[in-house]
Amino acid sequence: MNLPNKLTVFRIILIPVFILIMVLPLSWGQVVWAGTTIPVTQVVATVIFAVASLTDLADGKIARGQHLVTNFGKFADPLADKMLVMTAFIILVRLNAAPDWVVAIIMCRELAVTGLRLLIAENNGKVMAAAMPGKIKTTTQMIAIIFLLLNNVLFAAIHIPFAAIMLYICLFFVIYSGIDYFVQNRDVFADGFK
Repeated sequence: MNLPNKLTVFRIILIPVFILIMVLPLSWGQVVWAGTTIPVTQVVATVIFAVASLTDLADGKIARGQHLVTNFGKFADPLADKMLVMTAFIILVRLNAAPDWVVAIIMCRELAVTGLRLLIAENNGKVMAAAMPGKIKTTTQMIAIIFLLLNNVLFAAIHIPFAAIMLYICLFFVIYSGIDYFVQNRDVFADGFK
């Protein structure tokens, strides 16, 4: 197993660790940072989420840069990314930190685009590359999750809902990039409209 695939597997392993820290009744206390009170469990979970997110950046760069792209990587890397993000959003809904309807839209888009990617790969043998709107979606998504987990730290004291702003920017790009992917690849569905 090459390094990018090891990083992907490591990211997948971090997901249940993230879940356990967030859902078990652990009493690790609280920390006050920049005037914001945050449960220590959420700080630890945020570090785990951030590390997992960084492995997502690293494994792709290494795989492409060193020509280590494998079928396992093509399958597992995007799957691990979706699993991590969906898990975080479900937990944020559980904490009442993110609106359920926003998370539902994000999840529906992720499932639809994943289905589209599979269809394109099956029909054309190609992997659909992420376009710029999709990359912005991913970046704003990660930032939103981190600041939602950390109770809007650094911005709560000055009454700027930065975490919520990032979440709604993410929602915009979730919708925009999802529509863009389907419009750009509409020929895949041409046989259904003959």
